Amino acid sequence: MEYRKIKDEDNDGGTVSNDIENLRGIGFSGVASVSNVPPREQAKWKRKTVVTVALTFLTSSQAILIVWSKRAGKYEYSVTTANFLVETLKCALSLAALARIWKSEGVTEDNRLSTTLDEVIVYPIPALLYLVKNLLQYYIFAYVDAPGYQILKNLNIISTGVLYRIILKKKLSDIQWAAFILLCAGCTTAQLNSRSDHVLQTSLPGWIMAIVMALLSGFAGVYTEAIIKKRPSRNINVQNFWLYIFGMTFSAIAILIQDFDAVMNKGFFHGYSIITTLMILNHALSGIAVSMVMKYADNIVKVYSTSVAMLLTAVVSVLLFGFNLTLAFFLGATVVSVSVYLHSAGKLQR
Repeated sequence: MEYRKIKDEDNDGGTVSNDIENLRGIGFSGVASVSNVPPREQAKWKRKTVVTVALTFLTSSQAILIVWSKRAGKYEYSVTTANFLVETLKCALSLAALARIWKSEGVTEDNRLSTTLDEVIVYPIPALLYLVKNLLQYYIFAYVDAPGYQILKNLNIISTGVLYRIILKKKLSDIQWAAFILLCAGCTTAQLNSRSDHVLQTSLPGWIMAIVMALLSGFAGVYTEAIIKKRPSRNINVQNFWLYIFGMTFSAIAILIQDFDAVMNKGFFHGYSIITTLMILNHALSGIAVSMVMKYADNIVKVYSTSVAMLLTAVVSVLLFGFNLTLAFFLGATVVSVSVYLHSAGKLQR
């Protein structure tokens, strides 16, 4: 994708050699002058930074809101209705963004909602995968505690890297593979405590759910990125709209299968609270941020953003719950920082 883009720019009269020389100059000098960076590239990096920081912030508060939404150790609301509202809100946000674009730029071939069957038929697969993964995210807390969950969910880092290579056919350098391993080790170390011998003592259902979530998360994320980047000029909000439409459809089916009687007897919003509402809003905005990262960066950035968010969760826990920062946390944070640097360095050597 990037090769084709560079090649097109070269055919249009752009000089790739000049860009390479500029990059070399930046690398040797160690300081990049903002004035030497094209405005288009500045806007691109600014957009990447904004969506990545937003995703990191939203993900760091996600687990906290899920735990807070429980009462007496269980969910009084229907998790399927909550997931349906998340998909509905994401769809509404995408439509609102499109309406704003239509008003300022008009309706074009790339931002119109009308599409073909060949374009739409690919969206049910990631929509279904995300549904299963999102529902498992609620139920896994019945089998693992918070530290165990934080450790087990790092399995998606490896699954994402492997599937990134298989599905997108993008080769990862040896340094990047080493960075993945370091990231897992760093995130795991950061979550260990004085009773670390018991942290991984999770029942078999918990292990199975964690592995399934890792595979679903990795496959759905990489598959969605492949869909989004297959047509780069297509407006991201249109692509989101169709993905969320199928997400709403599958969520509605899940309600009928799992919670139909409860919804009919107690009501759709039974057990909802302010925390539940904030959790739904958080999930919706996180989904939008993930799609933006996939459109303007890549799924690997999403994985690193999510992993850093785990460390931020620990920092927030210091302020909210009196969490004690340990040597393991600082060592883990250091290893994560090194892995991020190695991943960036690995890109240059591919």
